[in-house]
Amino acid sequence: MTIRSTIRDRPVPVLYGLIIVSLAGLLPLPPLLQDQDYHQFADQRELFGIPNFWNVVSNLPFIAVGAAGLLRFRANATTTMLFLGIFLTGFGSSYYHLNPTDVTLFWDRLPMTFCFAAILAAVVEERVDARAGAMLLRPLLAIGIFSLLLWRWTDDLRLYAWAQFFPFLALVLILQLFPPKYTGAFYWIVAAALYALAKLLEFYDHAIFSAGSILSGHTLKHLAAAAAAFAILRLFQTRRPIDGVANSEMASSLRDA
Repeated sequence: MTIRSTIRDRPVPVLYGLIIVSLAGLLPLPPLLQDQDYHQFADQRELFGIPNFWNVVSNLPFIAVGAAGLLRFRANATTTMLFLGIFLTGFGSSYYHLNPTDVTLFWDRLPMTFCFAAILAAVVEERVDARAGAMLLRPLLAIGIFSLLLWRWTDDLRLYAWAQFFPFLALVLILQLFPPKYTGAFYWIVAAALYALAKLLEFYDHAIFSAGSILSGHTLKHLAAAAAAFAILRLFQTRRPIDGVANSEMASSLRDA
């Protein structure tokens, strides 16, 4: 029996096993401390009395996408948490960029953990098992919230890094191994690519701003991440069951949860 067939035959135990093993793998690693230089963004221009103007207003698309998602998809716990996280990210990130410190950064990162947890739960619901995805949402949310509390208590970001990147890696694995039950799978790929681009833009914040002092890498990061959120919104707006593939349990769970 190959690894691929094992994952396909027993996806839920394998997924929980990966979660446990990867969490245990954090223990021997050294603490991951918050770099205080992180708060020194390239573009600190003030406009209309708003400090760090472009890093603040570039969060508005999150609010728009999150509101649109909440208006249409709030009947399901996973989609509600997903679009609530996107909506609150717009406010949390704006609040942080008005006065970048560790204290305000907590409120920037908190709604993001809602998004990370809900995205993985949604992919599991859609590709693997509806009930398993719904059950996975709560422990993932608990880990994400606890990771930020742990950071504030100990200044250790290891668990938060896991809460951010494990869902992304698991999403890629699930998309490769499990066939789609719904149309629109392309949007997951677009969203993942845009999020990867956002992290790259964030890393080159100062270099991008120095190229012409128009927009910084961090401002463009917000726009790329919001575009990823919009791709996910379009997925839920346009997806349809693939005949003979999407099971009735999945459909009823999404309607009734």
